Amino acid sequence: EAAGLAMVLAVVMGVSGSGKTTVGSRLAAKLGWKFYDADDYHSPENKKKMAEGIPLNDEDRIPWLCALHDILRREDSCRQDAILACSALKKMYRCVLVSGASAIESNQPEQPGENAALKILFVHLDGPMDIIAGRLKKRRGHFMPPELLKSQFDALEPPSAPENFITVSLEKSLPEIVLEIQRAILQG
Repeated sequence: EAAGLAMVLAVVMGVSGSGKTTVGSRLAAKLGWKFYDADDYHSPENKKKMAEGIPLNDEDRIPWLCALHDILRREDSCRQDAILACSALKKMYRCVLVSGASAIESNQPEQPGENAALKILFVHLDGPMDIIAGRLKKRRGHFMPPELLKSQFDALEPPSAPENFITVSLEKSLPEIVLEIQRAILQG
């Protein structure tokens, strides 16, 4: 490990169109880390729903978030730095990414040491709805009706203490955003 740096799991989060995948993949390439896009891990049922324009509910999302938690846990156990692009709009979703299913089944007796919470840095790409709407209009082959974007903003619970997070304005240029996150990560 370079200069004894702690290993890092970072989740680049935000509403649709905030640039999570672009920023996350660019950052991972720059740091030489592994990159995952949460959208690639939806079940066929979820993909079918989304294709039909039906918004996913929490029940649809929990198994998906648990699967993402398992990926992050695997990387953590191999000491592999990794970046995940994932909307993670609600606090509860972020809890599942950190703690897996035990975040929901809090009445389960915990096996000591087995389900220690992962240390994840949430990077919130934050910006006004009109800017994101403008970006989504330019996206080819990506259909996001304005009312669906509004529902994303309505669902958004921005990270707050004691969560481990940084907020980055998506109004900056891509290189500036990547550099800002890189600095925050490397400064721990």
